[in-house]
Amino acid sequence: MRVTIDEDKCCGYAACLSVAAEIFDLASDNIATVLVEHPDGELRDQARAAAAACPTSAITIAEQE
Repeated sequence: MRVTIDEDKCCGYAACLSVAAEIFDLASDNIATVLVEHPDGELRDQARAAAAACPTSAITIAEQE
């Protein structure tokens, strides 16, 4: 799994942080950043939940084999 954020879509609502604070953070410009690009274990579920919670669909999850 690979987690990315489209910075052009991110509006800094921080919904991702409320779901997965171990994976995401907000930069000084209130744009979300990815702390863990390739999450393992239960962080995978948190990443998926954060992507679903993002009101602007700025988070992309690429499932890798």
